[in-house]
Amino acid sequence: MARSTVLVIDDEPNILTTVRRSLDLEGYQVEVAGGGAAGLAKLAEHDIELVLLDVMMPGETGIEVLPKLRAVKPETIVVMMSGNATIDTAVSATKAGAYDFIEKPLSGDKLLLTVQNALSFARLHHENARLRGRARSDFAMIGKGAAMRAIFDKVAKTAPSTGRVLITGENGTGKELVARAIHEHSKRADGPFVKLNCAAIPSELIESELFGHMKGSFTGAFADRAGKFELADGGTLFLDEIGDFPLPLQAKLLRVLEDKVVRPLGDTRSETVNVRVIAATNRDLRRAVSEGQFREDLFYRLNVVDIHLPPLRERLEDLPLLIQHVLARSAHAPQARRLSEEALRLLLHYPWPGNVRELENTLERALVLCQGEEITPADLPTHLTGSQPQVAGLQAALIRRCTLADLEREYILLALEWTEGKKTEAADLLQIDRKTLYRKLVEYGKEV
Repeated sequence: MARSTVLVIDDEPNILTTVRRSLDLEGYQVEVAGGGAAGLAKLAEHDIELVLLDVMMPGETGIEVLPKLRAVKPETIVVMMSGNATIDTAVSATKAGAYDFIEKPLSGDKLLLTVQNALSFARLHHENARLRGRARSDFAMIGKGAAMRAIFDKVAKTAPSTGRVLITGENGTGKELVARAIHEHSKRADGPFVKLNCAAIPSELIESELFGHMKGSFTGAFADRAGKFELADGGTLFLDEIGDFPLPLQAKLLRVLEDKVVRPLGDTRSETVNVRVIAATNRDLRRAVSEGQFREDLFYRLNVVDIHLPPLRERLEDLPLLIQHVLARSAHAPQARRLSEEALRLLLHYPWPGNVRELENTLERALVLCQGEEITPADLPTHLTGSQPQVAGLQAALIRRCTLADLEREYILLALEWTEGKKTEAADLLQIDRKTLYRKLVEYGKEV
């Protein structure tokens, strides 16, 4: 494992010698400098992870050097050292970006513990930044056509505000991606992003899932549990498939949105929460309101800003870019892949009822089956190529005297296998409600 490099800046030669010896014995790479200017030069020359900076030095003080160090390498952690520290000095150093403050004379154990803690913090900070960057990449919205440019513009205008957002569109159009983009570009980006799929939770459990519960509040409540609102405090709560939210509980959700107060099941106390709510649905909520299936007042509370995502068939100009993005980040591709002209033609002429999610599944399947550098029509599903095996399979089913129910069962289980057991994706692929899929699986004796 590479040794961490520590830079010590101090005008006292004996301090430089002592600290260098102590850290060198612990396996650190140590660079030393006798003043601020020399320290800045060392910082520019070497890959420094931690700086130990003296406060009282002739010429420029450590407090004056600190912002210059931060300007050169803002990711480098700085710990201040002083023999006559005051509270004002410590506060000034912290405001200027110092991680910690250590007093002279330096204790060997205290020095090593401070260095270890500072470097651990630096690594966690870098890892967090790396994961955030990766998450932004994984959940990037892709598109360059007029429709997507309009959506990017709306997201950019909406994100900095605190207004609630209602995202609409067919299954697989990327509603969660938009919700995450709004969160990542908002002032709540450092807070949690919590998701609840309203269609995936049984109606009798959704209240507990959303608002939390106390131990013993109902059968099976063996411990206190925080709800999604509490978990999202300071961040964003994404209510996916809000159109399936149970009508009897909509009044309680409305009250929480209005009062910003949550009371877990079985609790006598209420908690104030600071949460931005983003909702999404593939249903026509205005129609649901007119049919009495969704509260009008809740609809208007959620629909402060509306963002509608067009289906993929209405923005085929983005298809090549989407294909390139999926192929580039696929875990199944050992090397760069490309599509043959015929395979690309087939993808461009397919209506994509499952939208971007179906496109991703199709390409992942093709990458698994592809044996060469190029994906060909042979690697694509038969319903895209229009080849005969699909018809032959149906003819074989007739010969086997399969009933329509038998075919439905085989098709549902095949969809579940194709989506690797992901029931939401399977339901989207089959274009049926998730609850219908659950009911069918129970009928088939499959574990839900």
